[in-house]
Amino acid sequence: MKALLSFSAGMALLAVAPLTTQAQISTPQPSPKSTIQQRVGLTDITITYSRPSAKGRVIFGDSTSKAIVPYAKRWRTGANNSTTIKFSDDVTVEGKKVAAGEYALYTVPGKTTWTVVLSKDTKQGGNVANYKDADNVASFSVKPYKTTVKAETFTINFSDLTPATANVDMLWETTGAKFKVVADVDPKVVAQIDEKVTKNASPSTNDLAAAAVYYYDNDKDLKQALTWMQKANEKDPKFWNVHTEAKIRMKMKDYKGALTAAEQSRTLAQTAKNTDYVKMNDEIIAAAKKNGAK
Repeated sequence: MKALLSFSAGMALLAVAPLTTQAQISTPQPSPKSTIQQRVGLTDITITYSRPSAKGRVIFGDSTSKAIVPYAKRWRTGANNSTTIKFSDDVTVEGKKVAAGEYALYTVPGKTTWTVVLSKDTKQGGNVANYKDADNVASFSVKPYKTTVKAETFTINFSDLTPATANVDMLWETTGAKFKVVADVDPKVVAQIDEKVTKNASPSTNDLAAAAVYYYDNDKDLKQALTWMQKANEKDPKFWNVHTEAKIRMKMKDYKGALTAAEQSRTLAQTAKNTDYVKMNDEIIAAAKKNGAK
């Protein structure tokens, strides 16, 4: 009888055991996780962080203000785990060379200066008491600024984008601070041009045009840029490429050639019913004629 009772009790425990291993209830996080990504030049930058909200509290301040983020104290630049920033290629951050990889982003806010640090230790989180300066890969200072719009929730975003640069902007309440990231674009593009155009006996029209545009935009050899664009336009003249030829000639002060190219591009744009390019070509035509072209 006792054996039977023991067996029955064991089976009952087995029957309820699965109930104790069910997943915990999921509830919204007060500081939700966010991931943002931006391509700068040819480099992908990914930032992962948690976003606390102000909720009427003092955010930045001295030790007497009961601020959430006191001045002169190391901050994980967010909540929960370490805020991380990942670079797919080598970059320059505020003048400091930083190798491709993932780093923890820490800051030391101040009233007039913030210190920004990239650390190899991405698991440190908010345990700043055990922070090791030996893990730093870059450290620099930036100036905070006052924002015109209040950011209730801590926000990191990318701003002031150019073909090779971007600012990482950190915003909370009415305070902002940002740092500049520069991607090493030129060697990569030049290497591609060398492979696909310079050393290629039969480069494609698109590659010829892309190489010419890059040389024009970056003030490189304009004669070479013109040669590539002319070859592209000989095979398949597109109104946007012929327009670029006109711009190259204008920069070279070949106003007669610029006038001819702009007139051709305008005709092609009119056929394609692209009023934007018609207008841009009209501007070049006017400028060329102003400089004596007929």
